[in-house]
Amino acid sequence: MVEKEAPKRETILFETLDRGAVRCGICPHRCEIATGASGICSTRKNIGGKLYSVIYGLISSVAIDPIEKKPLFHFHPGSRCLSLGSYGCNLQCIHCQNWSIAHVRPSIDTRLGEFLSPLQSIRLAQEEHVDGLCWTYNEPTIWLEYMIEGAQLARQGGFYTAVVTNGYITPEALALLAPNIDAYRVDLKGWNPSFWRKIANISDPKPIFEAARLARKSWNLHVEVVTNVIPTYNDDDATFHQLAGWIRESLGPETPWHVTRFIPYLALSHLPATPLSTLEHARQIGLEEGLWYVYLGNVPTHPAENTLCPRCGSLLIERSGYRILRHPLQQCNQCPRCHLAIPIVGAVQS
Repeated sequence: MVEKEAPKRETILFETLDRGAVRCGICPHRCEIATGASGICSTRKNIGGKLYSVIYGLISSVAIDPIEKKPLFHFHPGSRCLSLGSYGCNLQCIHCQNWSIAHVRPSIDTRLGEFLSPLQSIRLAQEEHVDGLCWTYNEPTIWLEYMIEGAQLARQGGFYTAVVTNGYITPEALALLAPNIDAYRVDLKGWNPSFWRKIANISDPKPIFEAARLARKSWNLHVEVVTNVIPTYNDDDATFHQLAGWIRESLGPETPWHVTRFIPYLALSHLPATPLSTLEHARQIGLEEGLWYVYLGNVPTHPAENTLCPRCGSLLIERSGYRILRHPLQQCNQCPRCHLAIPIVGAVQS
């Protein structure tokens, strides 16, 4: 199934500059890269005046996951997906839970991982009888060429496609990816630029919000949002109101917002885990701002994992962790009591 060395693949978005330099167009860093050098993510290298991906098909992680693990709660609930990850990231989050794969330097360390072609990934999905493919774990934006090819083959094979992303992608890269993707699960980590500088080492988060808006409004992708609530960093009422209000206005009130518990790690190991009361307070603010579905994450068995009808309050999907316990939804995903159409993609499986 796997080979030991991944081939280099010419980047599909770059422009040639003077003296052999190139500018990458995959993410908003838009790195200008001299001959022989790599960009910030270390996954694209200038070789002879052309930009190449050095992680095409390079696999760090392969798993069969419930779609709820992403988390995606309104997209083929109860289904299973083949999850694929590579190496590298275009952000530098100081508490990254996947640091060991996201913050290596693939352009330097050529001994990483094994090769899995897009076609091999589809064959693996067929062998495992999953429902879809998801690109996740590290940041899939920097795996763009591989992801597009895999997603095109997945669509041809009858699989759904999903991406779990930090959202730091250019509009032109999103325009290449979006026609091949069904679900876009994005992290909106905070609101204020000062927060983003401290946490992710970027000064302007606007491209992330704009990409999410385009994914939903221009490309009609199914979008769900995650905010990991970090004590003393983004757990204030103003941030909760601003994020929830933006989601309502820019993505739509039906967009699920997952408010998740922070787990201490790396540079933020000194902080406590997020108090449950803080998460419940954020959820209440989200509902007050007009969002229909606000879920709590990393708190298994909490009632806020369940899907309720936003009109009559009926229980529609009961969850425990990643498992669906019951789902009294009618055909066409209607509430059995008030018959409101519930915006869920695909039939619920259990």
